[in-house]
Amino acid sequence: MTQIDWYLQINLKARHLRLITALHDHGNLKQVAESSHVTVPAVSKALAELEKGLGLELFTRTAQGLRPTAYGECLVRHARTLLTELHQARDELNSLSSGAVGKIHIGAFPAATSMLLPQAIAILKQRSPHTNVLVTEGTAQTLLPELWQGRVDLVVGRLPLRSAADGFEERELLEDPVQLMTRHQHPLARRRRLKWSDLQPYPWILPPAGSILRAPLERTLEEHGMTLPNNYVETLSTHLARAYLHVTDAIAVMAGAVAADASEPLAVLPLSFPHLMRPRGVLWNRNRGLTPGAELMIACLEEAAAGLQSR
Repeated sequence: MTQIDWYLQINLKARHLRLITALHDHGNLKQVAESSHVTVPAVSKALAELEKGLGLELFTRTAQGLRPTAYGECLVRHARTLLTELHQARDELNSLSSGAVGKIHIGAFPAATSMLLPQAIAILKQRSPHTNVLVTEGTAQTLLPELWQGRVDLVVGRLPLRSAADGFEERELLEDPVQLMTRHQHPLARRRRLKWSDLQPYPWILPPAGSILRAPLERTLEEHGMTLPNNYVETLSTHLARAYLHVTDAIAVMAGAVAADASEPLAVLPLSFPHLMRPRGVLWNRNRGLTPGAELMIACLEEAAAGLQSR
């Protein structure tokens, strides 16, 4: 057994993990000492003991503060993962001890929160009232790293391109075509036939740059000899998009189920939008085991999707 093996298996403790992540975040012994409510010499001693135990220099002392070495960066990365796992274990144990079945942290792309996810959560609560759910909305850029690091259990929404989903398991749930939407009183909504150039004079609601819908929209416009409009609002909020469409002559790119989900449905413009988008579904990290609550949530998502497809 090497020195590193021996120290990691026998002596490494959670306080060491918290210490090195704090040192990495602050880069300053004094700030770490203040946030930990200990003295600077105590922090310095703990770091020295950790480095001696591993036989590695984790941080370089510079005039600007502490700078992690390659060993430090490696250990900090794994420390964050281990601390996340410990926090999740704590939450699950607390839930079990209080009579709850568990807690599921779901990341959701905005369109998923309109119909699919609320219905799935309702089914979940019918089956397991004490399984609690935390939902965080975001984009693929924000939620996929959280899923990879274990801070969320599942991500629900339109599945990203497969290249962006490497390392994740996925399950397709709902085919949901993307369409061009307006309010029913829009001048173009009364026409049975349209050319893409007919859209040019009107304002748009665009998905933000980097979002799943933006690149296919740009490609489609280019294929039809159009450029991105210069009069637009960017948002991922389906609620804002719907409300804005009803009070303006704007055009939006939206999923069909989202557009129909209201007492005031939107008009679908008669232009063929290519099937470039993947279906809605659920993602999880294949390197982490699913909790019983997460497995139950996936089953509820499948049931909710089947109900929406049959309408």
